[in-house]
Amino acid sequence: MDPNQLLRNILDNIVNPVISLMLAVAVLYFLWGVFEFVRNAESSEERKKGGIHMLWGAIGLFIMIAAYGILNLIKGTLGV
Repeated sequence: MDPNQLLRNILDNIVNPVISLMLAVAVLYFLWGVFEFVRNAESSEERKKGGIHMLWGAIGLFIMIAAYGILNLIKGTLGV
């Protein structure tokens, strides 16, 4: 088997679905933070908790999008 084909199969069948799943989890975590922030508008402590969830969700989104971009860069560099 061609090493490029093996790498392409690993990326397409394992790595990309895992990144997509983690991206979906980060989006849900961010949206949960927004929901908490809006739902608990009267409590500053609960709003702060929602804001922290939004922050970590946004960080997770950034990391997953960066990982996807780095993988595409590597694939392009290696000609996979």
